[in-house]
Amino acid sequence: MAKTGFAGLSPAEFLRRHWQKKPLLARNALPGCAGLVQRETLFELAARDDLESRLVRRKGRRWSVNHGPFDRRALERLPRSGWTLLVQGVDHALPAAWQLLGAFSFIPYARLDDLMVSYAPPGGGVGPHFDNYDVFLVQGEGRRRWRVSRQRDLGLVAGAPLRILRHFRPTREWVLQPGDALYLPPRYAHDGIAVGGDCITYSIGFRAPDAQETAARFLEYLQDQLRLTGQYADPELEPRRRPARIGEDMVRKVRGFLSRIRWNGGDVVRFLGCTLTEPKPHVLFSRPQRPLPARLFLARAARGGLRLAPPTRMLFRDGTLFINGEACAASRSGARLLSRLADRRWLPPPLRCDRESAEWLYQWYRAGYIELNRT
Repeated sequence: MAKTGFAGLSPAEFLRRHWQKKPLLARNALPGCAGLVQRETLFELAARDDLESRLVRRKGRRWSVNHGPFDRRALERLPRSGWTLLVQGVDHALPAAWQLLGAFSFIPYARLDDLMVSYAPPGGGVGPHFDNYDVFLVQGEGRRRWRVSRQRDLGLVAGAPLRILRHFRPTREWVLQPGDALYLPPRYAHDGIAVGGDCITYSIGFRAPDAQETAARFLEYLQDQLRLTGQYADPELEPRRRPARIGEDMVRKVRGFLSRIRWNGGDVVRFLGCTLTEPKPHVLFSRPQRPLPARLFLARAARGGLRLAPPTRMLFRDGTLFINGEACAASRSGARLLSRLADRRWLPPPLRCDRESAEWLYQWYRAGYIELNRT
């Protein structure tokens, strides 16, 4: 999609006309991704404890949610209607998932959240709801009917275990076939139901940080960077008639402490890079059990290339690389090569790297952040 566009639109046209503005349905947009994940594969992923999974069931007007990991045999015994299995972070487990995510690489990786895959028998869904972020809904196997609305009333059903809209008033409706895709801007009400048979849907979400949460996390980041010296002292203290009153001298001195807190654009960049690439608590990296010596690793990388491990998140800004919550400063030549790895998520052979880049790559290999391409 990065080269051919979306629904006949170039990436620039799509972003200008639709991104965070209005929905767009694209028929047969990604036909090659329809069979990316099978039902059996999703059941296996739902049994893993390093991935988040949920089972949503509906009986009449009552909803229930159970959290994984799930026993695969128990999933096989579920009824033939009325439930949905959702698995988050499928891109952490399946390298092939990046074939789908790569279709949206015209949108910055800094905005990418993850790939969620859902499976539902006929009638399965998670109810009418809205998301606070941009989402592409790509149809895999089967068919799903989507109803959408730009309604202002986003009140939720009280006491429900899901964010179910209390009054959903759809204004448009489509049935998506394998390979079809639907883009929805943030806070656009929608409801998807499997029709006619088993249904697999890929949901690619693009995070939109909340201002309050971002500010709170930035203050936590600054707390770790603070190096203030001195201690409150009041040798000039005089007797007070009102001992409970906070004095002007104390306010002035503490305000002086706080006025020494400084932050700049560099702090913001480092905060963003580390925060946006920080793995979620349940994410695990597979370190090589018998890591190759540095020379042999570099020789094999030169011949066969290398790639980021599926769970790895990597961004960059100028000469600083950010990988899985860590900031790494590199020279101009090193940053040139490593930033290409961040953009492409792999480096093809023949691979030539300077000493600095080689050191970073070997360190990341031993941490499980990168992998040698299989030759």
